Amino acid sequence: MNYSANNTVLWNLIVQVGVITVFLLLANVLRRKITFFRKSLLPTAVLAGFLFLIFRTAGLYPFDTSVLEMLTYHGIAIGFIALSLRATKKDKEEKESLVAPKSGALIVSTYLVQGIAGLIISLLLFSTVMPQLFAASGILLPMGYGQGPGQANNIGSTFETLGFAGGRSFGLAVAAAGYLCACIVGLIYINVRARRQKLIRSEHEDLSGSVVTVSDFQDENEIPIAESLDKFSIQVALVLVVYLATFGVSYGIDSLLTALAPGLAKTVSPILWGFNFIIGTLMAMLTRKLLGFFRKTKAMSRQYQNNYLLSRLSGLAFDIMIVCGIASINIEDLTGLWLPFALMVVAGGIVTFFYLKRLCKIVYPGYSEEAFVSMFGMMTGTISSGVILLRELDPTFKTPAANNLLTGSAFAIVFGAPMLLLVGLAPQSIVMTWVTLGLLIIYLALLLLFILKVRRKHQD
Repeated sequence: MNYSANNTVLWNLIVQVGVITVFLLLANVLRRKITFFRKSLLPTAVLAGFLFLIFRTAGLYPFDTSVLEMLTYHGIAIGFIALSLRATKKDKEEKESLVAPKSGALIVSTYLVQGIAGLIISLLLFSTVMPQLFAASGILLPMGYGQGPGQANNIGSTFETLGFAGGRSFGLAVAAAGYLCACIVGLIYINVRARRQKLIRSEHEDLSGSVVTVSDFQDENEIPIAESLDKFSIQVALVLVVYLATFGVSYGIDSLLTALAPGLAKTVSPILWGFNFIIGTLMAMLTRKLLGFFRKTKAMSRQYQNNYLLSRLSGLAFDIMIVCGIASINIEDLTGLWLPFALMVVAGGIVTFFYLKRLCKIVYPGYSEEAFVSMFGMMTGTISSGVILLRELDPTFKTPAANNLLTGSAFAIVFGAPMLLLVGLAPQSIVMTWVTLGLLIIYLALLLLFILKVRRKHQD
């Protein structure tokens, strides 16, 4: 075998990943040493992605964008699988609490608000000054703002196969704009409210170097840190086995649909593979339940999942996904799309801000400000953006706001299932795009009724 640099198959992936880590480390140094970047609250991975994008767009190195797209695609699934495998401990109070389902309904209803705003813009432009515009392009607004670069990449790529030229870059550009919206608007809001003495901005040191205790790292009756097989190796193995099962299930469903209904398969197949992280999350939850069952029946004596290491593994996957997603944007693909892009990102920020501002007062009485900044950060960026903004008000997480992001995201998988079907319906025809807009409005009304009904029951 040729081990030299001439063997691009051998070295290409290693070189690309090495360059990604260089930009991550460079961004980390800039964020820690330069006050402007530190006070901007821009996540390190996002800063690294923009630096990488500038470097690649300037043609300073011939990067293989297919590798960046691949890492973006797999990163979102691996990250969610790692998060979903974590062992949970639910007490009676948590089971009876209604905050988690309310948070899930709020998250999905925000997707719907963003989708409605995006589709109204794209349909109006299609019907007036831009008849060449892909009419369903507005549905990419919640994919980019609400779900981040991973899902924007997947659905944008799917839309490209259905006729939306530049759809992938459009979705990723929306996601990148979402990060800027989360950090810039979120920080301005916190500072303005603090100056008006409407809220107290905590003065705190960087908590990233907090000591990790044994209890944080090791749960009761876990496998040892190191034995014949390293504990971290087991976590990686669990994640990859679940991802392999995810591929098997997706392939099986795709093959079955192709055999039974070829016409339907052409429509459903791209969506199925685009939402592979949803199937992965469900498979991870099933695996977690199965491992818990084995422990309860004494068939397994030790807990194999380590929450600390799984969280670090998901963090790595999401960081890589964010860097690659932003860096793989092709600016040339946005030619002719700047008007809908600008209108959508501005409208997305405005409707998300005012919708969450109003609903957080209802859903989270007692800590509405903390809940608002965390939800706004997540619904325009990712969960990390929400946590970063939250730490400006609640650095030690005394309020339940941070936990609501996690528990709400789990329930959002259930509440969001109908919207995933609508994402596949919207691009089928102009009529179906209008139908999708109507169905989004109806579903939003149902979720709002649910949120208000849950609130009344909670008070009774």
